[in-house]
Amino acid sequence: MSNLILDKFDRNKINKGIVPIWLMRQAGRYLPEYKKIRSNNKEFIDFCLNIKDSSEVTLQPLKRFNLDAAIIFSDILLINYAAGQDVKFKENFGPVLQNLNDEAFLSIEKDVFINKLSNCYKSMRNVRNLLHKDKTLIGFAGSPWTLLVYALNLKSPKNEFNLNRKEDVILKLLNKFIDLVSWHCIEQIKNGADVIQLFDSWAGIIENEKLNPFCENPNKKIIENIKKIYPYVPVICFPRNIKDNISSFVTNVKPDGISLDFNTDIQKLDIDSNVVYQGGMRPDLLTTDDENEIIKEAKRYLDFFKDKRYIFNLGHGVLPNTKIKNVEKLVNFVKNY
Repeated sequence: MSNLILDKFDRNKINKGIVPIWLMRQAGRYLPEYKKIRSNNKEFIDFCLNIKDSSEVTLQPLKRFNLDAAIIFSDILLINYAAGQDVKFKENFGPVLQNLNDEAFLSIEKDVFINKLSNCYKSMRNVRNLLHKDKTLIGFAGSPWTLLVYALNLKSPKNEFNLNRKEDVILKLLNKFIDLVSWHCIEQIKNGADVIQLFDSWAGIIENEKLNPFCENPNKKIIENIKKIYPYVPVICFPRNIKDNISSFVTNVKPDGISLDFNTDIQKLDIDSNVVYQGGMRPDLLTTDDENEIIKEAKRYLDFFKDKRYIFNLGHGVLPNTKIKNVEKLVNFVKNY
C-alpha cells in the first residue's frame, strides 16, 4: 500500500514536498460523463449499488485529472438503508426517510446488514482491480451523529431539526450506529479500501457540552474498532463546522487525519504533528471565472501547511456548477507547487 496519500502519513515524505490531492464529491454532477450515467439510474440508492455504474463513476475524475485518490461512489445513507430504513432522494430537495422503527433498528444483525450492501463491496473490489497501484482508494461512511440526524429528522436538518427522542434513547441509537459504521468500514477495507473517511456532516449543530458524547466518542470508538483489525489503515475524520472545537476533537478522538471545512480558521489551529491535515478551500471558488482567486486561495493553504503533513482538498464537496477547467487548473497548480 505504497501510494501518495498513505505515504503522507509517513513523516519522511514531507521532506520531498509531496502534497497529495483529491476532492470530496470529485465524482459527480459537474461532469457530463457522470450525468449521462446518472440519467440511466432512476433511484439514487440503486445507482450506488449498481456495481458497473458506481465503479465507472468512481474512476471518471481520475481519467480527467491527475488526482492521487479515488473515493468510492456511494452515499452515507446506505447505512440507514441497510439497517431497514427506507431512503429516497427527491430532486432539488435531498433525502427523504421513512419513520425509524427503533426496536427493529436496534435488532438488525450484522450478516443481514452486510448482505444488503454486498454490491458496494463488490464495487470496491472492482475499482481496486482497475485502479493504478499508485493511486489510493478511499472508502467512507457517515458518522453516527449525522446518520442519527437523518434517521430521526427524516430529512436534512438545514431548515428544520427535531430528533423527537430522549437523550438516553439517542445514546442507545448512537451506539447501534457505531456498530453499523464499524461493520461497513471494515468490510470496505476487506475489499480494497486503503483509507477510510468518516463524514460527520452535521457535527456543527451539536451544542458544545454535547460534542463529546454525540460526536467525539462515537468517532473515537469506530476508529478503535477499525484499528483492532486493521491497525495500519488510516482513518480521516470530517467533523464539519465544529470551528474552534477542531483541536479538541483531534486530541480526544486521535484520528490519523482531520479534514477541515471552509469555516475553519487555520490560523487558530493547534497543529498536532501526529495528524495529517486535509482540505479547507472554499468549493464555491471552483464555480467562478476568477482563476487568480482560485490560485491565491490554494496557495494560502499550501503555504500555511508547507512544513506540516497535509493533503490538499476542499472544505466541502465539489458543487454541481463547478467548472471543469477550474478543477484542472487547481490540480495542476497543486501538482506543480
